[in-house]
Amino acid sequence: MKVAVMTDSTAYIPKEIRDKYDIYMVPLSVQFADASYQEEIDITTNEFYQKLTDTKELPKTSQPSIGYITSLLEGLAKEYDAVVSVHLSSGISGTYQAVVSAGEMVDGIDVYAYDSEISCMAQGFYVLEAVDMVKNGKLPDEIIQRFDEMKQTMRGYFMVDDLSNLHRGGRLNGAQAIVGSMLQVKPILHFVDKVIVPFEKIRTKKRALQRILDLLETDASEDHPLKVAFIHANNETAARDLQQRFLEKYPDADTSISYFGPVIGTHLGEGALGVTWYKK
Repeated sequence: MKVAVMTDSTAYIPKEIRDKYDIYMVPLSVQFADASYQEEIDITTNEFYQKLTDTKELPKTSQPSIGYITSLLEGLAKEYDAVVSVHLSSGISGTYQAVVSAGEMVDGIDVYAYDSEISCMAQGFYVLEAVDMVKNGKLPDEIIQRFDEMKQTMRGYFMVDDLSNLHRGGRLNGAQAIVGSMLQVKPILHFVDKVIVPFEKIRTKKRALQRILDLLETDASEDHPLKVAFIHANNETAARDLQQRFLEKYPDADTSISYFGPVIGTHLGEGALGVTWYKK
């Protein structure tokens, strides 16, 4: 069986890696007043943050159309028997369900859509695992089973400079409890049951970032190798600083730097930082 690997743009896997491993991508879009841009195709992350600085209104985001997905799957059906497709949490986007619906409309290829229940490089971890498993001849059912195992240890915590974007975009559950104190605290956020919720309220940014590092180091101390990504919204220096602080204690850890691209960056805002990891 020939198996393709697909994801959506919010995994933020760089183009050179997607090209190298034949990872197919369905783009989500950001809509500014002047035009709509498919992220990772029509607009780069750097261009997005520059445009965000120059605009007064928060852009809108949209999922890919079923027609676009159907067309892509029809193309894959000419070469592949099945596709394993990993997507951002169905609690914050309809992309996963759109892929499920498109898969039911296309003949000649079996579509195994997977709800990562998270986003960004945490989602990307599933995709890269699928690439390795396909290379080793694993079948889609085996890959999905491995995803379910990964989900048990997948962690992701992030912090934003300003909660207003998440609140206005309706992506923050339980916002009522913390919006009133937005200026006084820096909540650590995470995904629970597919949606974004506060994990802890911390008084300062410095303490919030240290708390996230503490959570990471607790898992790292269990002598089980982790795969870790430090993620930033146009603040690579801060992400690399976090990475370095972690590597000083765990110099052999498998770490990388990733980014919050246009769609997720719209909701988190510039300056957001996050860390995600899972047990290998």
